[in-house]
Amino acid sequence: MKKQSENRGGNFIPLCLLCAHQPQPCDGVALQMTFLFFFSRPSRVRASKIAIAHFHDHAIGGSRNRAEVIQNPESWIVKVICTLCVRKHSLDSCSDYFSKTLTPSIAFEVVRGLNNPELALKFFQFSRLNLNLFHSPRTYSILLRSLCEMGLHESAKSVYDCMNVDGHSPDASVLGFLVFSAADAGKFKIARTWIDGVEFSLIVYNKLLNQLVRGNQVDEAVSFFREQMGLHRRCDTCSFNILIRGLCRIGKVDKAFELFNEMRSFGCSPDVITHNTLINGFCRVNQVDRGHDLLQELLSKNDLSPDVVTYTSLISGYCKLGEMEKASVLFNKMIVSGIKANAFTFNALINGFGKAGDMVSAEHMYDKMLLHGCLPDIITFTSLIDGHCRTGQVDRSLKLWHELNAKKLSPNEYTFAILINALCKENRLHEARGFLRDLRWRRIVPQPFMYNPVIDGFCKAGNVDEANVILAEMEEKRCEPDKITFTILIIGHCMKGRMSEAVSIFHRMLETGCAPDSITMASLLPFLLKAGMPNEAYRIMRIASEDFNLCLKSLKRNVPLRTNTDIPVAV
Repeated sequence: MKKQSENRGGNFIPLCLLCAHQPQPCDGVALQMTFLFFFSRPSRVRASKIAIAHFHDHAIGGSRNRAEVIQNPESWIVKVICTLCVRKHSLDSCSDYFSKTLTPSIAFEVVRGLNNPELALKFFQFSRLNLNLFHSPRTYSILLRSLCEMGLHESAKSVYDCMNVDGHSPDASVLGFLVFSAADAGKFKIARTWIDGVEFSLIVYNKLLNQLVRGNQVDEAVSFFREQMGLHRRCDTCSFNILIRGLCRIGKVDKAFELFNEMRSFGCSPDVITHNTLINGFCRVNQVDRGHDLLQELLSKNDLSPDVVTYTSLISGYCKLGEMEKASVLFNKMIVSGIKANAFTFNALINGFGKAGDMVSAEHMYDKMLLHGCLPDIITFTSLIDGHCRTGQVDRSLKLWHELNAKKLSPNEYTFAILINALCKENRLHEARGFLRDLRWRRIVPQPFMYNPVIDGFCKAGNVDEANVILAEMEEKRCEPDKITFTILIIGHCMKGRMSEAVSIFHRMLETGCAPDSITMASLLPFLLKAGMPNEAYRIMRIASEDFNLCLKSLKRNVPLRTNTDIPVAV
């Protein structure tokens, strides 16, 4: 023994030292310490079936009449297996022992105790293939759920196949979770394999359709619906509403209308939600009159009545088309029928009148809004501000700005952009500049369209240095300049004769991944030629035509062709 010990080096601890110690009647702590020592020194102790068997003998033996530390021997087996899995020890050396002691209930506790889907899967595969263990439905369920939660749907699919081989079927809740998880991850093919040939509830079916629609897989949802109908599956009005909503959202209103007309053939009746969804879909593609026809159909039914959503969708649709008379007629009909307008209804009308330049009607609608007990919000004030700016009443818009701040309403990016643009148009650049400074203290993610008018104003005024300062502030707020920003700055520097800076801005534009357009090139190239920089003009034109496929035929006639020499050659 001594010779064998010397051959193996100082890191070897004889197994007999682990097994020789017999705990005394009150030595339950010693048994726990033996377990702790066994697994806390993996480099010095070799896990073997003898040691584990000996450990198990301790676990199930000993003094049972005294205070026992181990109440459930199986829990120790679970801890042994979990620790071996976590420490990545091979379980093969313990196969004989585990084949005698491992049960489906212990296996379930191991899978649950590992709290790691990948390790649990390896244990599952080992116990099923090497030990021929017949796992319980509970083990399959918890393993399937944990794998899907980690996004390991392919592995979950293989476990599901094993479950079928063993003659188990998941219950409705597990099946529903698997289907939703796969569909939500965009793995519809796997979700289909879990559904095909399985009887599932209408709730699961509709949730799957909804997941597909929410994931922008509308065509897949419709195809799946058609297939299931071919298999004589049940559907309801909710099924149709989900699909109609998805089709309308992607602009396929004609297909949505086809489904609407097919509903009764499947024993389903359209409800108010169906009508509202389709009406809103028609309005979104500017087919408001078709939506109005559906309203008339809805009014002719005895069992259904339109609501505020129905009318507001149509009113908003007519307002966007500028047909304010039709929108006003619908509004009056809604009020007469006893339906109370909400903030969305009033905002749509105020915005419509404002864009039409009819601020008298817009203000009148605002008064009606207050009369009906409807509180104005930031959308209301932004619409009024926009309307007054459109009609040149910027000072009135500024009064509304102070009013909304007094009401503790938070302006959004469009409120800022509308006022900034209007002030710049009236050449009130310093007031517009003040609004940009105000942005620093607002929880607003700034957009380039908020800065561009001010940068353009200062460039046109010849103050490109201030424009550059604003650009720096813009980037400080993590607002990336866009194509318009760069083009404005390029033109501004060209107008001041600062050509090297204009070229630098152009290259910076390319570095940020912003592609120039024909307007950018048509602005920069002539200035370069006038400044006596034909070679630079040629290089920039080549970049634009080769890297961005811009068609610059009209400019090529004026840009000299660069050859190996520095002598310009006319085209």
